[in-house]
Amino acid sequence: MGKVHRPRHGSLQFWPRKKSKKMYAKVKAWSNIKNISLLGFVGYKAGMTHILIKDNRPNSITKGEQLVLPVTVIECPALKVYGIRFYKQTAYGLILNTEVVNHRLDKDIYRKVPKSKKTDSETKLKQLEEKINEYQDVKLVVYTQPRKSGLGKKTPEVFELAIGGENTRAKLDYAKGLLDKEIKVSEIFKQGIKVDIHAVTKGKGFQGSIKRFHAQLRQHKTEKKIRGVILGPTRPAKALWGIPLPGRMGFNLRTEYNKDLLMVGDKPEKINPKGGFLHYGLVKTDYLLIKGSIPGPCKRLITITEPIRKAKVFGNNYEINYVSLESKQ
Repeated sequence: MGKVHRPRHGSLQFWPRKKSKKMYAKVKAWSNIKNISLLGFVGYKAGMTHILIKDNRPNSITKGEQLVLPVTVIECPALKVYGIRFYKQTAYGLILNTEVVNHRLDKDIYRKVPKSKKTDSETKLKQLEEKINEYQDVKLVVYTQPRKSGLGKKTPEVFELAIGGENTRAKLDYAKGLLDKEIKVSEIFKQGIKVDIHAVTKGKGFQGSIKRFHAQLRQHKTEKKIRGVILGPTRPAKALWGIPLPGRMGFNLRTEYNKDLLMVGDKPEKINPKGGFLHYGLVKTDYLLIKGSIPGPCKRLITITEPIRKAKVFGNNYEINYVSLESKQ
């Protein structure tokens, strides 16, 4: 029998396979844009459906035809500002130097973070504004409002979002203007653009090498007594690091680049299926439709950011003619 070429499975790009520290993603790289605006937003994954669009792209091979596309629905209730962070550039990169907490916060935020001592945040902010030239970056700390969504939970998530632009003082002025406002997703993203998706995948628990690495199950007539993975020679009696072994699978931080944002809407009745989304319910606030699937189960918090890789944009050269509202039960 000839030699069978069977390359290894599983990308070493993700090695070692570590479990995510949090239920929601940590963004490690932000896009460099000159506009002063937030570089990301978050939402809860509601589920999937399909839409029917007419392709009007001039150079497309399907120009003028009807296309059926799978889409993921992400519910995006408005965000509120928890505080402003000031960073200094050091030999080890940007280091957080100080922070100003917004003194007008919702009661639900104290389910997540302890209530701090009363401080004069306005005076501290004015002092930092006078010394803004000493800082190289300003970022915004925001929190979600899950009470407004279809989740049925109250505890918000608190996380950090970067601000685009190059002028630190302009970033601070933009951040100050958001302290008393609700930030809506329609103010950050427009339909027809590319976005990056950051999420934590489904946790699958302890799995064997067949499911975890897609190793081949040997037939019963093989000379090897082990039907699964061969661990290597008997001497040295050691399993090398590259051997696909059983272990914990899933719940990893993953990023998908350049996903098409097909719709930004604020009328949930246009996308809510009969009976609601499976294991989620009805969408009640603003939402996004992302082309294709994204990592994570339903109810998982998804981070949507400006793309860091240039790619051809799907554009607005399409018409959404139909969104499936059939029951997903």
